[in-house]
Amino acid sequence: MIRDLARGSDFWFGNHWFTDSTPVPCGMSRPTVQRSTLAGWAGYGYCASHSRFFWGLRPYLVCILTGMPIMWAPANSKIGEREVLAAMLKVDADLIANREGILLISDKGFASKAFEKDLARLGIQLLRPSFKREKERYGEPMLKKVRQLIESVNDTLKGRLDLDQHGGRTIEGVAIRVAQRVPAMAAGIWHDNKTGAPDARPLIAFDH
Repeated sequence: MIRDLARGSDFWFGNHWFTDSTPVPCGMSRPTVQRSTLAGWAGYGYCASHSRFFWGLRPYLVCILTGMPIMWAPANSKIGEREVLAAMLKVDADLIANREGILLISDKGFASKAFEKDLARLGIQLLRPSFKREKERYGEPMLKKVRQLIESVNDTLKGRLDLDQHGGRTIEGVAIRVAQRVPAMAAGIWHDNKTGAPDARPLIAFDH
């Protein structure tokens, strides 16, 4: 569905993408974690923005720079970010094959020389912040603005669409609730594009 919405917008052929994940807790206490049927799919991960650990999932998104998602997948918080992204790109290999000169923007969590070489073989250039020991990387000054866009996408999913309050207690329940929010956000972006809405953040007009 989200692919159809993206194709129906003016920015389907954009080759500047960004990727990110966001923590989605599935349990707040040890007894809940021990009893949960989500054990094995959900796991403990670290939320850097809140400087704390959580038990749950990380939905991953790959979006065009307008915020329109074109790939997404929920994953166990213990799985490495590069591993999840590599699997997503493999599943959607046809989408990559139809693009040239893809620039993929990410945070430092995706840093790896081997991973960047793997992406290059797919025709993808990775743009990420440099570490303190590195020289400033090509295109790095633009990352601050893109980071604001990434945060707005996460805020739409978790704030406006209440993904943090999903209420799922089973694998199927959580998967369905994530699968509801991502197309809803995509539909909002598609609607804004078709109506010429001046604000790039979807669903603002529907807030109550």
